This record gives sequence, structure tokens and C-alpha cells, in this order.
Amino acid sequence: MHDIKAIRQNPSTYDKAWARRGLDPQTKAILDKDILVRQALKVQQEAESARNTASKQIGMAMREGNKAEAECLKTEVAGAKNVIAAMGVQIEAEKSVLNELLAGLPNLPSDSVPDGVDEDENVDLRIWGEPTKFDFKPKAHDDLGAALGMMDFETAAKMSGSRFVVLSGKLARVDRALAALMLDIQTEENGYTECVPPVLVRAPTLYGTGQLPKFEEDLFKTTGDHYLIPTAEVSLTNIVRESIIDADKLPIRMTAHTPCFRSEAGSAGQDTKGMIRQHQFNKVELVSIVKPEDSEAEHIRMLSCAEEILKRLELPYKVIELCTGDLGFGARKTYDIEVWLPSQNCYREISSVSNCGDFQARRMNARYKHAEKDNRFVHTLNGSGLAVGRTLVAILENYQNEDGSITVPKALVPYMSGVEVIS
Repeated sequence: MHDIKAIRQNPSTYDKAWARRGLDPQTKAILDKDILVRQALKVQQEAESARNTASKQIGMAMREGNKAEAECLKTEVAGAKNVIAAMGVQIEAEKSVLNELLAGLPNLPSDSVPDGVDEDENVDLRIWGEPTKFDFKPKAHDDLGAALGMMDFETAAKMSGSRFVVLSGKLARVDRALAALMLDIQTEENGYTECVPPVLVRAPTLYGTGQLPKFEEDLFKTTGDHYLIPTAEVSLTNIVRESIIDADKLPIRMTAHTPCFRSEAGSAGQDTKGMIRQHQFNKVELVSIVKPEDSEAEHIRMLSCAEEILKRLELPYKVIELCTGDLGFGARKTYDIEVWLPSQNCYREISSVSNCGDFQARRMNARYKHAEKDNRFVHTLNGSGLAVGRTLVAILENYQNEDGSITVPKALVPYMSGVEVIS
């Protein structure tokens, strides 16, 4: 959500920032609606003042025995009440349209974000490790998993349709082990508090983190009033909604391992084979709640926390900075981590780490006590630490052997009860 007062004061700043995202000027429509709201408020306040003045005069007229004057004043009060009520309806209607305009507009990109139209103009920042080389033609993860008899898309399709999978045996164990490894590193080494949040949430919760109202088609909704979360970012970030946090409690760092659910609307034909893009997947999420002056440093810290998982697993990856045209709706700055997939001969996204500034905090009304009478909006950050399914995919492809077996990464062996090879 955006601050209407700030838009009034600096409309050109907002239009220039949104133009970097490829949007036409927006502030004229916003300010035109804002004028209507304020005009109606002014009429309502004038009517309230007139009602209050007339009400006092009624008492005086009655004490003086001037009944005719009192009756005239009563008529005036009744008229003022009608105006107040009518303006109340108009104000709510105009505010609803204004809020809808503001809620549908993305966050302003940070000044440091590179300009660009789409993902082709994202900026490579660094590469860690060398792309894995083989003396044989590497197989894709789904072929490897199927040959092991531990990755079954057909049975999943019978139950749920496309873009689901049944993992079994040692691959199911790897999935569980990965989540445990990720959580242990983030909680024991990086200071995140592990949480088990709801995966069913109501609309205001998704509004708070920016999925609603604009992206409802990407969500799965129940027959009741709940939605399945697309990421634990939604649940974790909303833990601080409608609250005022003591400054000395910040930063708040949380992590959770949850299933995530996405309809993947508009992605027909993209990665329909295998586990890259599924309707249901597991992910370890990282969320930080910080003071504004700490958010940039926290962003770099969170990125390193996500990178550390890939380093421990010795999986080659690269870090990129998203350009303005590829930024997510709620992000002001985003780093993506892409892991090497030998079968595709390229890097693919495995984590997205975003600084949302106060964008989500305004929607959630999440503040901290800056001074005795000065409460300010917190900054929120989120990132995958990591997507468990895609990490499993990367292990299968980078640790495959010519006979179809999979070497278990050293860091994962203790979580696999000593199993070193899956065959």
C-alpha cells in the first residue's frame, strides 16, 4: 500500500518510479479521487459543525421560550444530519475506489535497482562453483527419479491431475532430510526462530502481503473463506500485523517449512514435465522484520543465509539482481539465486530474496515504537531458504552417476542415517 500523503506531496516521484516498472502515470487518477474524498469530508465536517451549533442554540431558544426559533433550529439539525449521512456514504464509496487504486499498484523500486524491461536484463552478480561436468550425457531429474522407482508422476496424476508427484523410498527421505538440514542451519547458525504457521489463511492476510486483490487467480481457494498459502511468507509476515513492536525486539527473524500451493495461472506449457513447477511443493521460508535503517543490510544477510545451503550441499549456483521490469509486485529490490541443472545446461531459480520496505507493513498496519509518541512502519523481507523440491532436483542432476545411482551430498549423509548412495 502507498502513502496518499506522500503521493500528494511528490506525485512526480511516484510516477517516475512506476514508469521504471513500465507503468503509465498513475497519480492523476489517484489525486482526482483523493480530491473527491476530501471534498466530501469537508462538506461532512461543515454539516457536523452546523449541527453542533444549532443543537446548542435549540437549548437557548427553549430556555427563552422561543418555540418557533427552536423548531427552525430542529429542522436545521435534521437537515445537517441528512447531509452528514449522505456524505458518509459518499466518502466510503470514494475511499473504496481510492484504496482499490492504491492496492493495485506495485511497490516503488529502490533507486539502486537496474532498469530493464524483463528477465533478459537482469544483472549477474557472481557465480559460486563450477558447472558440473560428466563423462556421460546427464539425465533429467524426472528420468532419474522414475528409473529409481521413487518419483511417480502418473500415480499423482490419477489422484490430483498434472503438476503433482509422489516421492517414495530414499527420495522421500532426501526431501525430509533437506528440510531438516535447512532448518537446522537457519535456526542454529543464523538466528531464525522456527515456526509452524497456518497454511490456510483468510483474505486480509493475503492482502497484507500483496497477493490480493491483484493475484487471486494464482491462489487456491477453499469452499469457505480460506485460501491455501502460496508461500510461508504470507503466514510469517502477518504474525506482526496490526501490532506495535518494541524497538528493542527488532530484528525479528522467522523461518518455517511448509507446503506451498500455487495455481500457476498463465504458465501453461512452462516446465510441465518434472518437479520444476508444481501446484504443491515444500519450501523453507525466511522472513525478517526490521527497522527501516537496517533493511538493506538485512537483505544482504538473508541472501547469504540462503546461499549457505547451496554451499553446504556443494551445488553450483549464481546470484542475479532483478531489473525493474522483473521485480515482484511487493518488492523494492530482489536477488535471485539460480542453481545449475546439467540436463538443461543452464541455471534455474531456486530462491528469491526480496526487500519489501514498508510496502507490506502499511497494508498490515505493522509498526514499531520509534519514540514515546512516534510509531513507524517496520520493513519486511522474505526469501526462500530454500525451495526443497528444486533442491532435490538439483541434487539428482548434479550428483548423478552413469549407472543412474545418486551420490548423497556429504552434508546430507548424517540426515540420511549414513546412506551415501541412492540406487
